[in-house]
Amino acid sequence: MGFDLDYWLRRSPYFDLTCRAGARRVTVGNHMYVAGGFGDPIEEYWHLVNGVTLWDVANERQVEVTGPDAASFVDLICTRDIAACPVGFCRYMLFTSAEGGIVNDPVMLRFEQNRFWFSASDSDLLLWIKGIAVFAGFDVTVREPDVAPIQVQGPKSGAIVDALFGERGTALRYYELLETELDGMPVVLTRTGWSGELGYEIFLCDSRYAERLWTLVVETGRPHGLAITGPSDIRRVEAGILGLGHRGDISLSVNPFEAGLDRLVALDKPADFVGKAALRRIRDEGVARRLVGIEIDGNPLPTGSFGARWPVRHDGRAIGEVTVALHSPRLARNIGYAMLEAGATAPGVRIDVETPAGWRTATTAALPLIRRQRTGSAGAPSPNDVPDGASPDRSRIDPVGRNARP
Repeated sequence: MGFDLDYWLRRSPYFDLTCRAGARRVTVGNHMYVAGGFGDPIEEYWHLVNGVTLWDVANERQVEVTGPDAASFVDLICTRDIAACPVGFCRYMLFTSAEGGIVNDPVMLRFEQNRFWFSASDSDLLLWIKGIAVFAGFDVTVREPDVAPIQVQGPKSGAIVDALFGERGTALRYYELLETELDGMPVVLTRTGWSGELGYEIFLCDSRYAERLWTLVVETGRPHGLAITGPSDIRRVEAGILGLGHRGDISLSVNPFEAGLDRLVALDKPADFVGKAALRRIRDEGVARRLVGIEIDGNPLPTGSFGARWPVRHDGRAIGEVTVALHSPRLARNIGYAMLEAGATAPGVRIDVETPAGWRTATTAALPLIRRQRTGSAGAPSPNDVPDGASPDRSRIDPVGRNARP
């Protein structure tokens, strides 16, 4: 199927390969076209939950920060304590504005004491970090390396990683990374993903090899029933994974306390950081609204309901809006998130939602609606699945992700 594309946006290096694989639609993230929508979203969901799927996520652009002062600079721009992340591991991070709003929620990869990547959500993170670096007075270099990630997600993903990387891949702990070569191609393997299932990301460090890597993964995955799909919004909402950006679950106007990401804000770390004063004030004063899970009564919502912005009422009074809504096949009910007045966000509050088909009753619920699957390659729980400082059952960082995340 052909697509009419604007010339000023980049294409994923896997774009033509995904089109040949049957992609039906095109989305844009970080100024890059990515093809997706290979079939019925419900069938893709079951492939992910029961088997293994391959995603093109090359729009997760990497921002690299290196130099003698890199660790100190990163402490300045993120809300978490960098000292708590050992070399060779990843962390789900938040960057906030001076007012405390969430600028981006990338996964950080720490290769060396002073060498970092940030796998970015949809925003101009590179320019934001470069802008701060100009005036921060640190000796750092900020650039976008030539990196094109893919994700292999689902309970059978360990078998594919084992065939590709052997024990060095399957032995990775949750949010650990491996910088290596695969069939002569420079790659980074991480045990991360945006699915809430067992999964991995392969970061190709030279996009000239895109077709070669894609073909290798597809052929290796064939005996395991690998399906080429896109990220599953159904599964990520079940898992409490957030989406950042235009019409996402959270945006620059939302702060970490409103988004339920309090644990990612280290107000007691020694270093100052952008937004620290504002976030301390917000914490002390409390927030007027919070993001909460919801379950919506009635027949299954249509597949296209994902990007909802539906009014919510409680006792006849407007109290917020739904940010995402869809049907969960496994829970056999409609689920989603809503940004509501803080007083109405305890689990079990009955609310009314105005859907395109009319008003429906809904109930607030704690996130995640289905806990993440953190199993090792053989299916046994890994004792090292939760990185230090991470909650055992929360959002994308536990990344997601791009990305489920710790």
